[in-house]
Amino acid sequence: MTRVLIADPLGADGIALMQHRLAVTVAGENDVASLLPGSEALIVRSRTRVTDDLLARGDDLRLVARAGIGVDNIDVDAATRRGILVVNAPYASVRSAAEHTLALMLAAARRLPAADAGVRSGAWRTGYSGTQLAGKTLGVIGAGKIGRQVALLGAAIGMDVMAHDPYLPPAAWNDLGLTSRPLDDLLAVSDVVTLHIPLLPETRHLLDETRLARMKSGAILVNCARGGLVDEAAVAVCLADGHLSAAAFDVFEDEPPAGSPLLTAPNVVLTPHVAASTREAQAHVSVEIAHQVLDYFAGRPVAHAINPSVLGVS
Repeated sequence: MTRVLIADPLGADGIALMQHRLAVTVAGENDVASLLPGSEALIVRSRTRVTDDLLARGDDLRLVARAGIGVDNIDVDAATRRGILVVNAPYASVRSAAEHTLALMLAAARRLPAADAGVRSGAWRTGYSGTQLAGKTLGVIGAGKIGRQVALLGAAIGMDVMAHDPYLPPAAWNDLGLTSRPLDDLLAVSDVVTLHIPLLPETRHLLDETRLARMKSGAILVNCARGGLVDEAAVAVCLADGHLSAAAFDVFEDEPPAGSPLLTAPNVVLTPHVAASTREAQAHVSVEIAHQVLDYFAGRPVAHAINPSVLGVS
């Protein structure tokens, strides 16, 4: 039977689907490299980094499947050179990630962690005045699947929404019903800025010290996309001096974020990369990626190929 190696935790529903037709092995965190030889498919989430060196161990590897949206933990160019197809599951966790973004926006605006800690310590209604989001401007950086959902949720609670995405053609903006703004303009007028873009060489520290200084005074920054998109040290300075009123992060440059200046910064809400960690998203993403793997090995078209040139498709 075709051997499939699962490197990161995957929902039971997806595993059960594949076990009917494939030989499935679930690896421990430190066993991936040793178990990869002989496997024809590798399934990962965000924990495992699929480097060229790791791919070199997969002598029979034909498919790398990312159970999620972003593939920045996979060396797609190296996979393509080796003739290995890369697929992802772009829809299953979109709503959960968007809802977590909204939750962080609200938690930061209303200072919920501090208020919770205050009640537990005996303080009562002291120093926890927050900010209403209705009527404020939401700036969405990245108008992909999750960014669009966040825009809809923001509009639903009464926010004025604008977005920046240099890769969308003009006609697409009309279909989305979003206002397109240059990045610096968006930063200057947004009360809340949220990131929904991949981590690429050109997006690393996209919000650096200079761009953070261009943000509206008193704004809130939210990052549920990828660690490394913002300069964490610069954000901590902006929080300390009051240029940013609050921030919320679900992702970090180093994970876990031991030593990050955000850990001791004021008015910051931190969660441990759990935006897609709902029961619903975990079940849906496992099933979505399982179908991709089954389709590939059955010779059927795959719906979400990242490098279709491997299949001779442009």
